[in-house]
Amino acid sequence: MTGFEMDTPQERVILIGVSVQDGDDINESLDELEELAQTAGAAEVGRIIQNREQVHPGTYIGKGKIEEVRQMIYETQADAVICDDELTPAQLRNLSQELDIKVMDRTLIILDIFAARASTSEGKIQVELAQLKYRLARLVGLRDSLSRLGGGIGTRGPGEKKLEMDRRLIKNRIAQLGRELEEVKRHREVTRSKRSRQGMTVAAIVGYTNAGKSTLLNTMTGADVLEEDKLFATLDPTTRVLELPSGQEILMTDTVGFIRKLPHHLIDAFRSTLEEAKYADIILHVVDASNPQAEKQMLVVYETLRNLGVTDKTIVTLFNKQDKVPADSEPLRDRKADRTLAVSARTKHGLDEVKTVLEEILNERNVLIERVYDYKDAGLISLIRRHGQLLEEEYRGEGIYVKAYVPMEIYGAVTL
Repeated sequence: MTGFEMDTPQERVILIGVSVQDGDDINESLDELEELAQTAGAAEVGRIIQNREQVHPGTYIGKGKIEEVRQMIYETQADAVICDDELTPAQLRNLSQELDIKVMDRTLIILDIFAARASTSEGKIQVELAQLKYRLARLVGLRDSLSRLGGGIGTRGPGEKKLEMDRRLIKNRIAQLGRELEEVKRHREVTRSKRSRQGMTVAAIVGYTNAGKSTLLNTMTGADVLEEDKLFATLDPTTRVLELPSGQEILMTDTVGFIRKLPHHLIDAFRSTLEEAKYADIILHVVDASNPQAEKQMLVVYETLRNLGVTDKTIVTLFNKQDKVPADSEPLRDRKADRTLAVSARTKHGLDEVKTVLEEILNERNVLIERVYDYKDAGLISLIRRHGQLLEEEYRGEGIYVKAYVPMEIYGAVTL
């Protein structure tokens, strides 16, 4: 995996993790942190893990480990260290002073990637708001730490000059961005309300980052969304119409990828985007079936959905990337899903089956109607064709005979 193209040399970083209980998947978490660091433009030159009952409240790791990190910095000529958890302002300041090197945490890396990925005005507002809230609490520590090396990771987006603002200016900017985000949220709610009135069924695509959500959306709807084998390759949500074999249409919306230890600043800032799942009728849960951590990633997704208040939804889990799954591997299961399918968005394997399942779910929710419409009401039949399933249509002397399944949202409109 390659990072962003940067004029500055790749930063050499040491990864630090703390395991606080038996069975911690700390190595897997650090593997993911390494991938995040690569995406942000850094290269791992070493890693250190400490087993503790809890993280050190003042310096994240204990004194003995700090000495070990110092030695590794000297041996590897590292430029910075990255801690696998979000550091408190005190931990950031103290560890930076102890090591005399640039100190970053998982949250800062994720925010940095988001800053580079955001392309729409909404995405940029959300990222800047999350960054400023994070930086406001750590103004002094960050200034000390980032000034040790100047630019690089952690200075994208609003930029290092924002660190030099006084707290009042940052708070003013946060308030302004908050107002802008509220406006975006109102617009999104109007859009959702309009969809609801039109009787459009919405399927939200959710999943761990890099599970293949964008590829699925592109392949099924012909959308033109960036596809890369990178964490958080796409950040801004995209909604497209999917036409099913019967002619019924549903809306498919992708969402920002989930990840373990997703920073709360991001969940707050991206809440309106993430809530696409909350207001959807169907959840398409995309899982990278070729990833050894697939089951743990599924747990992270369900935990994030629960935190967002996404409950009582029809869930279809798609075990994606079957083209990469070894033939002798154990098939994955998802007991929380209503339906599960093995697919490959890239090779299109199983996607016709996905459309069939979506159609079945729609029909389960629909009501059967059988009636004759006056010829002057022919426009209602196009409404049925778009949002329901037309089973029979016959032109008679007294009008147009129709037998069809229609969603409850338009039932009143077509049976007046």
